Amino acid sequence: MSITRPTVSDVAKLASGLGMTMSLEQAAEYRALMDGMFDAYDIVDGHPNPLPDVKYPRKPGYRPQGEENKYGAWAIKSEVKGAREGKLAGRTVVLKDNVALAGVPMMNGSSTLEGFIPAADATIVTRMLDAGATVVGKAVCEHFCLSGGSHTSDPGPVHNPWRMGYSAGGSSSGSSALVAAGEVDMAIGGDQGGSIRIPSSYCGIYGMKPTHGLVPYTGVMPIEATIDHTGPITASVADNALLLEVLAGADGLDPRQYAPRVSPYTQALGRGVKGLRIGILKEGFSFPNIQDGVAQKVRAGADRLAGLGADVSEVSLPEFLTALAAWNPITLEGLTVQMMHGNGMGFNWKGLYDVGLLDAHSAWRQKADDLSETLKLCMLVGQWGLSHYHGRYYAKSRNIVLALKRAFDAVFGTYDLLLMPTVPCVSTPLPGKGATLEEIVARAFEMTTTTAAFDVTGHPAMTIPCGLSDGLPVGLMLIGKDYDEATIYRAASTFEADCDWRSI
Repeated sequence: MSITRPTVSDVAKLASGLGMTMSLEQAAEYRALMDGMFDAYDIVDGHPNPLPDVKYPRKPGYRPQGEENKYGAWAIKSEVKGAREGKLAGRTVVLKDNVALAGVPMMNGSSTLEGFIPAADATIVTRMLDAGATVVGKAVCEHFCLSGGSHTSDPGPVHNPWRMGYSAGGSSSGSSALVAAGEVDMAIGGDQGGSIRIPSSYCGIYGMKPTHGLVPYTGVMPIEATIDHTGPITASVADNALLLEVLAGADGLDPRQYAPRVSPYTQALGRGVKGLRIGILKEGFSFPNIQDGVAQKVRAGADRLAGLGADVSEVSLPEFLTALAAWNPITLEGLTVQMMHGNGMGFNWKGLYDVGLLDAHSAWRQKADDLSETLKLCMLVGQWGLSHYHGRYYAKSRNIVLALKRAFDAVFGTYDLLLMPTVPCVSTPLPGKGATLEEIVARAFEMTTTTAAFDVTGHPAMTIPCGLSDGLPVGLMLIGKDYDEATIYRAASTFEADCDWRSI
């Protein structure tokens, strides 16, 4: 098969688009020299596209309606049975709908991707199936994962099982709602600004954002490679640790993974917190929208850990606020380049590309008006940074984070864990039909102030439920050193076993 060659006129237009002045005569000369290079493209075009084998049979599934999808959390119901034995034998898992499940449609919350069907399973899917899990479908997620609320997905809003009409949090909205409702045992979420921890907090369950690179992202649609995380959402600490044991470790296909250090996380459970040094992060309580009920419950949770034997004291780390600021250029310019201009995959890394996803997602340009308000806002800011400042703020932010990470790591020389509210508020009402742009954006981003910093620093962070405020769950976040998820699980399991969190 031969790829399409440009005409002389095409070459002249290409040159003009690249800022070159080129006559048709000059364009013809260049055109004559291009064929040898295009011959190499023909060779690539004729070569098979290597993909991992699909090991377990499955069907495309269907989108459930009515009472079968009470909370609007199911994107697709399907069933893929894994191995007969393994750590996850007998467990049901739902995937966030940005995770590739071969032969099953994937929308990533956006109508512009409707009709895309992955050809291969994500690495984490294969690992779970090999461990005996049954994948039961795909959970609704927010429009290209660009919301901390649950009102921006094209299938429709996801409701919080604790209170209909209220946000389940995002962007892993359906994953958290289905776990909280007891419809699945476990779920996979993704986290670039808090999208595992926010919905888990809103829904009163456990969500772990692992250390950046601990879990392979291969087969999960990227937003921005330096902040892409995927991880477990569960109804208990033990299940969370068990699922991470299955997910973690290098796959040889994901350049985000730089020598990840894996631990037997379930062995950390039940070891108590005596002697653990826990720092209450002062800046985590400093945001104007933090609710009194949230702050009180999180501080009560800290007191409970102290009563169980941990050494708990307050610590100030102003660099936390700088990391939050740096998250903005990194995310906004990065997603505009990689997820949008780069057609969901981008360039310049030695990883497994989903060529089908690249082809399918490139169609967003013909449907740009259908993009969510939150994504449009992010792209407008990101494009301004790129076109006016040539990406210098992205680059400078990344440099700043290198220094900030050293400051965080220095604090972890004194403390084993940091503690703060997962999000500053409990679940809020879903915006109604006809909501203003201001309300849509506010409900999408008001809660990311506490979570986003740890996406750019890459430290592991987990939300655990620690009480109710106005009848809705409050989340307490524990943050650890790189690859020290085991210490987080140690503290979380002790906290969980001490009492019913609803009584705090």
